[in-house]
Amino acid sequence: MSRSRETKDWIFRLIFKATGLLTIALLVGIFLMLISNSIAFFFDVSLIDFLGGKQWSPDKGGGVYGILPLLASTGLVTLGSMVIAIPLGILTAAYLAEFAPSRLQAILKPLIEVLASIPSVAIGFLGIVLVGPAISNVFGTLSGLNALNGSILLAVMALPTIISVSEDAINAIPKSYREASLALGANQWATLFRVTLPAALPGLIAAVMLGLGRALGETMTVLMATGNAAAMPTSFLDSVRTITATIAIEMGEVPFQTTHYFALFAIAAVLFIITLGINLLGEYLANRLRKYHA
Repeated sequence: MSRSRETKDWIFRLIFKATGLLTIALLVGIFLMLISNSIAFFFDVSLIDFLGGKQWSPDKGGGVYGILPLLASTGLVTLGSMVIAIPLGILTAAYLAEFAPSRLQAILKPLIEVLASIPSVAIGFLGIVLVGPAISNVFGTLSGLNALNGSILLAVMALPTIISVSEDAINAIPKSYREASLALGANQWATLFRVTLPAALPGLIAAVMLGLGRALGETMTVLMATGNAAAMPTSFLDSVRTITATIAIEMGEVPFQTTHYFALFAIAAVLFIITLGINLLGEYLANRLRKYHA
């Protein structure tokens, strides 16, 4: 009996190890594919012109491939979405975990899950017919398809992830922390902001990183709602084009193995490196905070 159990344990360990290694292999394979195609692009365009160029215009002359407008647009929309989603998501999670009655929790949690299941195309459509006109009326702009529109929509899409992970992090804090704080005379709000949330900070960082990754990688919503102007933005009311939207728009029409074709792999590699760097930074900070609280 024990030998049979040991065999099963060995098989399951082998399966889990194989799936983990397969995931790593897929990640490395994607990275190598992007890099190999990007190298072909840099035979025609210098790295300085690519990273420092302020114009993305593949159809102009021999093609102008400056990534700065796309980086600025991606950063602007992502920053705007996080400014909205992070406080709203964490506070919503805190309310659900600490203050909401069980009946209300039973209603809100399924609604949040439903929000996560809405297709990005549907959210982009709402940005065109509802959010865009509202922005145009409020700010007096000719078009509501701009960075602010994209930020609002991406915030909505990132909220379910941030709320769910943040709530789990808050619920994981031992009740003894709260009881000790209340016993010392603090009220529920002081306990939340001075004890519970600081103790849950590693989990909250993980929630923010996942929400940030959701915003960075989104394609259809920003493609539909931001105006797709490949120019340097100066404010949230400017039309922008993100890296993901650029790839989606141009990849289907670009001639195979041309400079333009390889340029799309280059900007995809840049986005991959940015996303990987953000995730590694978030993991590093979360681990440091876990050691600190330990």
